[in-house]
Amino acid sequence: MSESNNRMTPPLPYLNAEFLKSREARIIRIVAEYLEPHTRLRQHRIRDTIVFFGSARSLPPETARAKLESIEKEIELAGRTPELEVAHKQAEQAGKLARYYEDAMELARRITEWSKGLTGHHHFIVCSGGSHGMMEAANRGASLARGKTIGLNIQLPLEQEVNQYVSRELIFNFHYFFMRKFWFVYPAKALVVFPGGFGTMDELFEVLTLIQTKMPRKTMPVILFGKEFWDEVFNFVALVRWGVVSESDLAIFHKTDSVDDAFDHLTTRLGQLYLTPKGLEQVKLT
Repeated sequence: MSESNNRMTPPLPYLNAEFLKSREARIIRIVAEYLEPHTRLRQHRIRDTIVFFGSARSLPPETARAKLESIEKEIELAGRTPELEVAHKQAEQAGKLARYYEDAMELARRITEWSKGLTGHHHFIVCSGGSHGMMEAANRGASLARGKTIGLNIQLPLEQEVNQYVSRELIFNFHYFFMRKFWFVYPAKALVVFPGGFGTMDELFEVLTLIQTKMPRKTMPVILFGKEFWDEVFNFVALVRWGVVSESDLAIFHKTDSVDDAFDHLTTRLGQLYLTPKGLEQVKLT
């Protein structure tokens, strides 16, 4: 056998895993995180979404209640120690947050039932970040209505786990945060934001800025759910008083504490914007 035949033939460049993970191939990875979700959404005939954001730390109501009851039993047995006092306050706060888990689940369920009645499984699909807490609640509500539901997962150093309620064929996994953000916004026709932390605020203010600057050509209703939380965490009126936003900018979002009100606001606005003879056709993925 000749020496040349003994040499190993290198893999084709697009099959070379080491190259594809290299710095030089970054643009290929970025393009892949655009093309693969685009292709898969088209395959499943999904044209647009309603995105739910909120804390991954929110517990389901039954879990929060069990945790509070467990700590109260400990207090009965051991008395009120400083550590148990702190744990008790945290458990009470977790119970308040869990109420929003229930609301997110119910709103997602109702939105999914409504959208299925209009267009089957192809429009206004509930989408979340795919993790636990409020994201799980949204996917869970859509699943209860037997609807498709999307999870946009992100690879983190401590890998984020996808919740069990995301439709298996609609789990998307991203390396780049900015590509994940793109897929949150590009097909979205509405945004529902529940109490959350840094990640939730990041997504919220990015979308508010895009709407304020009219960068998406579409109109996107935004719901801030949980007046007590939003009024305590942000003084939006002060932004107007300081002259850093216009009063009209506060009309970008609608604050509410009611699933009924959120549902009515969303379905009314989406109906006005998109449920016209040309509306849904004009905003489909292209």
